[in-house]
Amino acid sequence: MKRLLLTLLLCLPLIGPPARADAEPIPEPAELEPDIRFWMRVYSEISTNEGFIHDQRNLAVVYQTLHFDPALPPRAREQVVTSAREHYQSILRRLGSGVTPQDPEEQRVQDLWGGASPERLAQAVEDVRFQLGQADRFRAGLVRAGAWEDHIARALAAQGLPREIAVLPHVESSFQVAAMSKAGAAGLWQFIRSTGRRFLRIDRAVDERLDPYRSTVAAAQLLAYNYQVLGTWPLAITAYNHGAAGMRRARDEIGSDDIVQIVRRYHSPSFGFASRNYYCSFLAALRLDRDAPKYFGALQRAAPATALELTVPQTTRVDALQRVLGVDQDTLRALNPALRPAVWNLQAPVPRGYYLRVPETLRAWTNQQLAAKLPVAVAATAAPVRVASAAPPPRGAAALMAANAAPAARAAPGGLAAPPVAALATPSGPHTRGGRSAADIAAEAAAYVVHGGDTLAMIAVQTGVDPETLMHINGLRDSDHIYEGQRLVLAASAQPAAAETQLAAQAVEEERQDAQRAAAVAIVAAHTGPVVNAAQAQAQGPTLLADSGAPPSADPIDYSVDSSGRVVVVAAETIGHYADWLGVPTESLRVLNGMHRRSNVLMGRRFKLAFTKVTREQFEQRRREYHQQLESAYFAAHRIIGSDAYVARRGDSLWSVTRRGDLPVWLLQQYNPDVDFAELRPGTHIVLPKVEDAS
Repeated sequence: MKRLLLTLLLCLPLIGPPARADAEPIPEPAELEPDIRFWMRVYSEISTNEGFIHDQRNLAVVYQTLHFDPALPPRAREQVVTSAREHYQSILRRLGSGVTPQDPEEQRVQDLWGGASPERLAQAVEDVRFQLGQADRFRAGLVRAGAWEDHIARALAAQGLPREIAVLPHVESSFQVAAMSKAGAAGLWQFIRSTGRRFLRIDRAVDERLDPYRSTVAAAQLLAYNYQVLGTWPLAITAYNHGAAGMRRARDEIGSDDIVQIVRRYHSPSFGFASRNYYCSFLAALRLDRDAPKYFGALQRAAPATALELTVPQTTRVDALQRVLGVDQDTLRALNPALRPAVWNLQAPVPRGYYLRVPETLRAWTNQQLAAKLPVAVAATAAPVRVASAAPPPRGAAALMAANAAPAARAAPGGLAAPPVAALATPSGPHTRGGRSAADIAAEAAAYVVHGGDTLAMIAVQTGVDPETLMHINGLRDSDHIYEGQRLVLAASAQPAAAETQLAAQAVEEERQDAQRAAAVAIVAAHTGPVVNAAQAQAQGPTLLADSGAPPSADPIDYSVDSSGRVVVVAAETIGHYADWLGVPTESLRVLNGMHRRSNVLMGRRFKLAFTKVTREQFEQRRREYHQQLESAYFAAHRIIGSDAYVARRGDSLWSVTRRGDLPVWLLQQYNPDVDFAELRPGTHIVLPKVEDAS
């Protein structure tokens, strides 16, 4: 009996299923009550022509409310704010030196701190901050929210998310569909480009961040993902601002997933005022939204938006659509904010498959009617679309990332789905598939997916392509640059078309520019403080500025080096990569880590580094850039449309699991950051992202 019980226990899953996103209520910790009330005051008591001079750590301490003449120029406002800050800093310095208050003003400041020690008052000198009011902006957001509440509720319910999350756009955009931030975030849900591309189409013709319907579904997917990798709603919601990796790092450093402990105790240059207050500002918005008449009086909310959609059957100019539908450009443009200026200027076509929104008066139209009548309108439109000439395909990292990203099934000529890439194998080896030879599979796929234990020499034998050719075609510097799950092309003709490679390179460059823009905004904020101009406040969220130059990423992986000079090996990394980033020979790293010549690094294991040529910071930057390029190239041609649950079976490996969804190994790890794929056990619960080809 004991042996039977032991056997049953060993068969139990080692990692339980992910918690249901709707199973946990949204907590409102009593310890954060002063912070929540501060944001309620910001959102409901003072307008964008007013602001608080306050302590940024103890939000119960508000020194003064400033009132601005609406006609006062921005520079004059800034001078008023600077003068007020310096005034209270001077008082705090005096009180911090231990002197007795000399006048009623100093006594009032001391009383605000409730008997705090002189040492604490001295610390508060650097924490005097200005916060612009948001009451008029929040009230306008409540009115606008009426248009989207029904759709948001349906999107959240479809993902099994708490309905309370529907108020998050109050914090992000005040429900402004066309909101754009200086840091590159856009739309109702303020997606940055790199995160948005995971779920949305973002290119020269279409930016679905500006589509309130598509972006809402994407936001629900991202929040569900955050919850899946973090496990609590306070952390998942804060990750919407700070990134999944940042919140995992905060949780691990504090040793707790308690949002109160993280807000009060976690210190990081990137976890600044905005991130620290994000969850509290969300809870404040939730309370105000629930009881809006109490704080804002009678409101006439916007009527629910209605949308009729027709699928564009072929790539076509927008003026041809206007002609066949009998809709003027202004009307069509208002209904389709995701279509970019290049479309309306006839420099880019409306892509095939685009969901075109049309007026209610066209309710009788069907997709079949549009497909039948559109060719006539296209023929009647003489001038061709002016499309910018294609640049030559890029070389280097972007091209390699696009070539070796694992694609989903693509549309073949004639509308048929091309077969998914298959792994090659010898007829008698362990990787034989259905008795077919490696040559048979190579003829179908012209690609090889690396298995655990493979070497470049072994792959050369199986595929009949010599190692030097494999390295040249795939841009490999040496044989140490292959990893399990990697897709190697076997012939130059199998590399992506120039347009796809160009798209990947363009995505990398756009995201680099967005990161630079965000860094510039953060630098200005660090020196000048938050904006105080009412017009600027309308263009940014209530927390006004991001905390760091690095936009928040959905990638939950920590790429930093630990105090002992080691890193945790993550997907798509090899000894060759480490050697490149460090500027040292691979053999020296093998010796340092006691590894044999043919052994490979394993995901999840620690690896010792040698910083003789570069600094840790340089290594970390190169490492992050590599993974960012990997993501950018992949999401230039793929989108995440959901996820499935899978329970590992006996015989499963990292390779076999990635093949189930034709996934790149790094994306599988991002959705399962706590799963040990190097020693995958039967019963382990795995989340498989569902991906579609968007190229």
